[in-house]
Amino acid sequence: MNAPQRPDLRWPAATNAVPKAIFDDPALFERELEAIFYGPEWHPVAVSGELPRRGDFKTIHVGHRPLLVVRGDDDRLRVFYNACSHRGTLLETRSCGNRSEFECPYHRWLFDAQGRLRGAPGKEDFAPSFSTDDFGLTEVRSEDFGGLLFVTLSDAAPSLEDFLGRIGPALRTALGGDGRLGLLGYQKVVYDTNWKAYVDNDGYHPPLLHRAFKMLNWQGGKGTQYATERGHVVIEAELTLPDNPGFLRDASLLEFRQAHRSKGSVAVVISPLTVITMHLDMINIRFAIPRAVGKTEVHYGYFHHLDDDADMIRHRLRQAGNMLGPSGLVSIEDAAIFHRIQAGNRTPGNALFQKGVHDEQGLWFDFKQNDEAGNMPRWEWYRKALGFVRERA
Repeated sequence: MNAPQRPDLRWPAATNAVPKAIFDDPALFERELEAIFYGPEWHPVAVSGELPRRGDFKTIHVGHRPLLVVRGDDDRLRVFYNACSHRGTLLETRSCGNRSEFECPYHRWLFDAQGRLRGAPGKEDFAPSFSTDDFGLTEVRSEDFGGLLFVTLSDAAPSLEDFLGRIGPALRTALGGDGRLGLLGYQKVVYDTNWKAYVDNDGYHPPLLHRAFKMLNWQGGKGTQYATERGHVVIEAELTLPDNPGFLRDASLLEFRQAHRSKGSVAVVISPLTVITMHLDMINIRFAIPRAVGKTEVHYGYFHHLDDDADMIRHRLRQAGNMLGPSGLVSIEDAAIFHRIQAGNRTPGNALFQKGVHDEQGLWFDFKQNDEAGNMPRWEWYRKALGFVRERA
């Protein structure tokens, strides 16, 4: 791929440096959609437990392309482009629901839950080459991993197993161990920030930014962080829980009942733009969508395990958005920071990673829990995907 036509933009030689200009460039954003979101990457779009019944569906976007996820009458999950095969009209506008058939409002073409065309008014007058069999909904390549459904919009994408690489075991843990999950609900938010700023999180900031950690004297124990060449990141940590200092109305927010499933905190960042966390007893998947150069929409999905009793489900529900949701006790400051990153990166120069950087010309993949250097492999993947040439040292 040729480098973007930005003669003023140079990718710095140092591996811990990122040019600020890439966060606020509309033309580059369009190139990112083509090279990354419609390119040879895999994107999580649904959890099997979101669609437990035949006829259940959800809609979601990859980049600007609308998708329809449906559980068919044969109990199989399929993903289609959410567009009528006739003239391209958006087929389903609701975010989720249940139906056995999907009717286009424009010309009343009718499709079943397997995507097959079942009816088209006036077809006796259609073109001679018309065949009902040729006009089903366009299915998108999809694959399941531990109950998490991925799609790719490119035939050039590797196998999902190769795409995930070494993060597979941690991802299974974050999905409850066996992927048998049920949906608790969603919180949805739009951040005024570029998608790269949203996902460029790190282990350095939490005890410094999030006031709840300070107020609760909440300290992390031993932990590890590692990344892959495709830009995925895993941070696993033991949690040393604080004593309730008395200002929490619901002390159960700090309970950790499922210690046998994890050390306390597992965060998996699936490149390019999905974050999955199992923190205490929360199971949280953040389906993120790049809406514009300065807007990122995030659907926070919260889940319970199918073996949970009613009390455990209530417990997970209390912890869910109250802790790590967009306005949660621990993460409410992130929204303000995302906006300030977007604004601040309109200044000239480079952003520089420091914590955990022991070689400014090299690249490595294992880090300390609280390093920010774990982001560097993702930026190298991004640089190559967009065709930027690194300057000489």
